[in-house]
Order: sequence, then C-alpha cells, then structure tokens
Amino acid sequence: MKLPAPPLLLITDRRQAHGNIIDLAEAAFKAHCRWVSLREKDLSETEQGELLRALLSRAKPFQAKVTLHGDPKLARDAGADGVHLAARGDAATARRLLGNEALIGISIHSAAEVRKIDPAFVNYVIAGPVFETASKPGYGPALGPEGLALIVKACAVPVVAIGGITPKTIPDCLMAGASGVAVMGGVMRAADPGKEIGNLLAAYPRPRYGATP
Repeated sequence: MKLPAPPLLLITDRRQAHGNIIDLAEAAFKAHCRWVSLREKDLSETEQGELLRALLSRAKPFQAKVTLHGDPKLARDAGADGVHLAARGDAATARRLLGNEALIGISIHSAAEVRKIDPAFVNYVIAGPVFETASKPGYGPALGPEGLALIVKACAVPVVAIGGITPKTIPDCLMAGASGVAVMGGVMRAADPGKEIGNLLAAYPRPRYGATP
C-alpha cells in the first residue's frame, strides 16, 4: 500500500492544540493534508473511539486517511484506516486484525531496528527524532539527516521522518531518502493550523500540493 498523498502525517496532541482537535484536523484536511493519526493514549478506549469516529467523519469528504497511534483492536472497532504501533509492537497481530487494506506502521529509532521490520505486515516506519523537537525534548539523540539516510538505506518499506520537522528541514529529510514526514506540535500549537500545513506542503518539491476549498 502506498502512503497517502501528499506524504504528510499529522499526529494529534490535544494538550498542545489550539482549540478542538477535530476542528483542527478539518482545517488540515482543507489545506490538503490527507493523513491524520489520533494519538491520545491517556484517554479511555471509549473516548478514543469517539474521537476516531469524529475524525473519520470529517476526513470522508476529503478522502483522507485516519489512523490510530494505539491499540489495533480499537482501530478496527472504530473503523479506522490503520494503526501505528510503538517500537516492538506486534505488527503481525495488527495485520490479522485489520486486514490487508489497512495502513500499518511502527516506530523505530535506529538502523539496527530495521532488521525486525517485516514488509508482509508493515507498510511504513516512522523514524526519529531526526532533529531536536519541542514536543518530546530529550527523546533520544537526534538522528540527523545522516542517521535518517542509514535507516532509509536499510529499510524495505517507506520511511516517514519525525522530530523537529519544519518547512526548512523537510528538504533535508527528503534528500536523505524519506518518503514523507510526520508533524505534531508545530501544527497543534499553530494559531492557523491550515496555514502551517500549507507552509509544510510548499516545502515539498514539485508537484506542489495546493489547498482545496
């Protein structure tokens, strides 16, 4: 399965968000973001399920994908388009639960972890932090573009870069071979999330992705 296009993943964090994350996600969809993942692990399963269904409703007119950072069973029950697993997550079980059409990813932090990735179960990995990040300060040493390139070279599935992603750092990630990038705090904290999404997409090489009405 190909990554959603454009290859920009927005991960939620309601504690950093300006306003409601459902409205924020819709603003991102309108700005041509086509992939949002709910990451609100401190909420109950019931609350996460409600948020997932609300996000899916807002995503439908834009044909956008909504995934869950969390439990594959919860993702399945809510009708999500896939799940993102923490490092050492059980991708084989997730695939059995969600089926062949689901988008399944897993987090990695070094090239050494790549050998554990089975393309039969995993569609993509999120690698990071590539740069220092305000969202998760001190969350492991920054890989830098060089470390990211090592992961890309060793990985059999697309690599999504995360950590300190800005319009200025996106070209470095893409030059290192990343298939896309993931963002969280920069958009969550933005006074105008749609505008920030537009700025991020403008950093991609042509063809550029324009906002939709």
